Amino acid sequence: MLRRKPTRLELKLDDMEEFESVKKELESRKKQRDEVDVVGVPTSSEMSGASGGGEGKTREQMIHERIGYKPHPKPNTLPSLFGNLQF
Repeated sequence: MLRRKPTRLELKLDDMEEFESVKKELESRKKQRDEVDVVGVPTSSEMSGASGGGEGKTREQMIHERIGYKPHPKPNTLPSLFGNLQF
């Protein structure tokens, strides 16, 4: 296998300014999204009906509902362990 010399990368002032502007834009979008979530106004994804009328639910609850996670354990009683078996 042939080795080549390392490529030299240069960081220019224009590149840094572009990075900072993109970074500020993303932070402002995130801040606006967080403010909307705190106020409780449904976002566009919630308005599409994907949540199934999930008014008043937190983001975590909506995710749990979507993936089918139920954090409350079932009671350990005989019917719940063995079902409806009749002997």
